[in-house]
Amino acid sequence: MGKVFKALHKALGDEHQDSVPVSERMAHEEVHLPGERSSESAATTVEPHIPAVKAQEGHAHVTPSHQAITGVDGWDEKLKAFSEPFSPLAENFRLLRTQILHPPSGSPLRKILITSTVPGVGKSFVCANLGVSLAQGLDQHALMVDCDLRRSRLATLFNVNGTRGLVNYLQQGEDLGGLIVKTGMRKLSLIPSGPRPANPAELLGSAKVEAMFAELESRYDDRFILIDTPPSVVASETAVLAKHVDGVILVVRWGMGDRETIKQLVESLGAEKIIGVVFNGYQANKLSAKMSGYDEYGYYAAGYAEYSTKG
Repeated sequence: MGKVFKALHKALGDEHQDSVPVSERMAHEEVHLPGERSSESAATTVEPHIPAVKAQEGHAHVTPSHQAITGVDGWDEKLKAFSEPFSPLAENFRLLRTQILHPPSGSPLRKILITSTVPGVGKSFVCANLGVSLAQGLDQHALMVDCDLRRSRLATLFNVNGTRGLVNYLQQGEDLGGLIVKTGMRKLSLIPSGPRPANPAELLGSAKVEAMFAELESRYDDRFILIDTPPSVVASETAVLAKHVDGVILVVRWGMGDRETIKQLVESLGAEKIIGVVFNGYQANKLSAKMSGYDEYGYYAAGYAEYSTKG
């Protein structure tokens, strides 16, 4: 059985993991993604093809650029973890960044889609923090695109004007470049969703979306494109959007969710597209922290679960 589904079944509280056959192509390893406050909850990312990396090894002491610390005035508190660049939360988003920059294929994954099966599990939180982490790198620029036209969150998280955005491009044909807004961080920008449309599925399923991806790839070839999409249970367009990206990150609530729905989502997106799974609200105790090699960071926290309930 593929390790990603073993991890998914474990995360959803299924003790009978071997009952669902899954392709061995989806071989993933787990990396803990911590929170920042108490000692009860955190999250886990499942990284594909790369062995698990402990926070004290490899990338743990990479110093982010100073602009990552000073460019967050007005941001939502969910992003303040990056004012503390050596926090376990920030470190583990850098581990996820590494998977994007150095995948098994050898070529960086430039277009990444972040999604979930249900609302409220923290997908926008993951998209926003991953964007910050990418922009903290020495050479990387990140552009986030809010494709969740029903319940957009990114403009609010970064405290920017989201009244104009992707919808204006899709409906009125406005210039895409003119809809990009600055976040306050030099190498991180955003295309908000814009005004809420009456027909989000039709807009995101139109030929204009294909033109958008082509323009983003050619016009902004120096940037990593992060696509925040609607949950699959409330929108049908996520699978359509996934056809245009290099990889997909799936956000799952630890201990909650419908296994069959998650399985169907993975199959509809394409197993080969899944580059990682972020488990939000991971429960752990002090012993498991020691066994994972993270004990000196004191990293298990309720903050991550709390922060992720509105994404």
